[in-house]
Parts: sequence; structure tokens; C-alpha cells
Amino acid sequence: MSQWIINLINDAGYLGVGFLMFLETVFPPVPSEVIMPVAGLSAARGTMSLAGVIASGTAGAMLGNYFWYLAARVVGLERFRPFIERFGRFLTLDWVEIEKAQKLFGTQGWAIVFFGRMLPTLRSLISIPAGLLKMRLTTFFFWSTIGTAMWTALLAVSGYMLGKRFQEIETVIGPLSIAVIVVIAAGYVWRLIRWKPNQTPEA
Repeated sequence: MSQWIINLINDAGYLGVGFLMFLETVFPPVPSEVIMPVAGLSAARGTMSLAGVIASGTAGAMLGNYFWYLAARVVGLERFRPFIERFGRFLTLDWVEIEKAQKLFGTQGWAIVFFGRMLPTLRSLISIPAGLLKMRLTTFFFWSTIGTAMWTALLAVSGYMLGKRFQEIETVIGPLSIAVIVVIAAGYVWRLIRWKPNQTPEA
């Protein structure tokens, strides 16, 4: 996977960075932890600017964020309920937890979206509850953009700085990509094993 990312960024430049970050948002196993450091490395080598890398990465990720937000908003919470009741075990989620999230989004939605954009796995999925719970679009867009830009910049700058020190950083990219995917999968399996549905709904 890592070599494909490197080749696409080298061949397509800013468009490649934006496309990969869009893909990362709609398909989380493609890790931004690999995409943006590679793009930052390209900036360090002078093939792209660091500001352009951050801007294109943020734009691509936000396009994916809006895609999931809009899709979830179209589906709506009530139409989503049968899906939760049927597949909640595999999602490690039940309707009681959905109701708790609805209350939390009503008061702290902006913070959930903002900080969620900087957390592994969650940053790609936080658009779905925001859309299902009909978070105001302007609020969603504003805080998503800030959080996404900060995360994207952090990764790009790390790649840029590493590019100034090491000539063969590509040897690190492959193991890093695998490690990120393994951590995501292990976290899901751990929650799946420990998860138990709520026995009674909240009053």
C-alpha cells in the first residue's frame, strides 16, 4: 500500500494528495498517517510546497467528511434504527447509546467534531453521527475544517522535518502503514469482545 501512495503523490502532486485524503476519509484503512508524511517529505524535497500539501490534504479530507455527513443526514436517525437493532453487535452500538449521543451532540457537538478529527479511526467516522443527529451544517463544516487542518498539518510537518534528516524515510513508511491498520483492527476486536448491549433503555 505504501508504495502505491508514494507513486501517486509523486505522479499527481497536489491532486494525488487530495484524492488520497478523500479516499482515507471514506475508506479508513487507507491511513492519513502515511499519506501526509509522504506528502510532507515531497515538500521537503522541493517538488511541492508545504502549504499546498496541507491545503490539498485538508480539502480532500473535507470532501470525504461532507460526503459522509450528507449521506447520514439523508438516511436520518429513525431509518437508521432498524440497522442498529439488527447489526448493533457488530457495530458495538445499541439504541441507548445512540440516545446518549444525541443528547451529547445537542450541547457538545462542536467539541466532539473538532477533537474527533484528530483521533485515529474516529476522525473518519465522526461525520456519520453528526449527519444522523442533524448537526447544523455551518457548525459541522467550521469545526471539522479546523480539526482536519490541524491534524493534516501535524502529519505533513512531521514528514517535512523527517525529510530534512533522513534520505531513505520510505523504509519506515511500509511498517508504519501496517502498524496503523493493525492497531485499528485490534481496537475494534477488543471492543467487540468486551461490548454488551444495555439491558434496559434510559428513562
